Amino acid sequence: MTLEVSRAARTHLDRARSLVAASNIDALLILKTENRRYATGFTGSAGLALVTRTEELLAVDFRYEEQAAAEAPGCTLLRGGRDPLGALAAALAGRGISRIGFEAEFVPFAQVARLREKLGPADLVPLSDVDRLRWVKDPAEVAAISRAVEIADAAYERVLGVLRPGLSERDAAVELETFMRRGGADRVAFDSVLASGPRSALPHGRPTDRIIGPGDLVTLDFGAMWGGYCSDCTRTVVLGSADEQQRRVYGVVLDAQRWALEMIRAGVPCRDVDARARAVIADAGYGAAFGHSLGHGVGLEVHEGPRLAPQEEAVLEPGMVLTVEPGIYLPGWGGVRIEDTVVVTEDGCRILTRAPKEFRVLPV
Repeated sequence: MTLEVSRAARTHLDRARSLVAASNIDALLILKTENRRYATGFTGSAGLALVTRTEELLAVDFRYEEQAAAEAPGCTLLRGGRDPLGALAAALAGRGISRIGFEAEFVPFAQVARLREKLGPADLVPLSDVDRLRWVKDPAEVAAISRAVEIADAAYERVLGVLRPGLSERDAAVELETFMRRGGADRVAFDSVLASGPRSALPHGRPTDRIIGPGDLVTLDFGAMWGGYCSDCTRTVVLGSADEQQRRVYGVVLDAQRWALEMIRAGVPCRDVDARARAVIADAGYGAAFGHSLGHGVGLEVHEGPRLAPQEEAVLEPGMVLTVEPGIYLPGWGGVRIEDTVVVTEDGCRILTRAPKEFRVLPV
């Protein structure tokens, strides 16, 4: 473990312990994969982490015992065999833990019942803000996201070289995702969106067998994962020749994004950034065609907090990594979305995405 990674792990653990203290609980039980990885360093898909004010326990089943020992040396490892919850319950005996917080927005009701049965007489306390531990990224996390962005940017440039009339959306998406994997991605960060022609009006239009034709808008929403961290980017291009409406809609979306990017800095309410972009689109006459939030946090999950949305009460902080992705969607005609990933700084933001976003008409 490098010194930088070790310090990051300590910071993550300190944040979890701060939540324990602030929530008036004795321990925090973590089951969500991303939160467990954040707090312990363990990357396996199953296990239970318990953070107290003085120690960190990690219970895993037989499949992950050696992996957990290697990835989470700072934890007390509980080798659970076929029953990691039982191992955790046994380890808690005599520790004086009476109130255990858990991830209320993640743990299903049936699992809560099992936890209460096994961990009683301790009370289980639902907590709604555990994911918030991950909102502000440290330098190592930003570096991992930046690498994921670089991989996706390079794949985008390569796929533009194969986009042509006669290619299906599905085949184009396969090419894009293959370029990301060959470029070093652990995997794609999410199922790619690739929608052409009138289907580009679908904000999350999955690729189909539709054949891309001359003059089509093509929207590509894609991301790579590297080191467990995600990137997220959207670009919209036209094949062949563009008409006046395509150029106008694209220009409005690009202006909305530029205004939002200029507003992002520490201390600004998230909803105010959303409102700035939304006003630009509404003033151009397309207000009803922008129905989703302006952006969201990116990290171990491709969609995490905070959101740039009308209902979001959070204030931007240095180190938050966010997308900024205004769009206009006109059913029967098509849609345009432009999305960058940025890091919030004290006096602005640093744009990680380098894929060109000027209006691009690809030759056919």
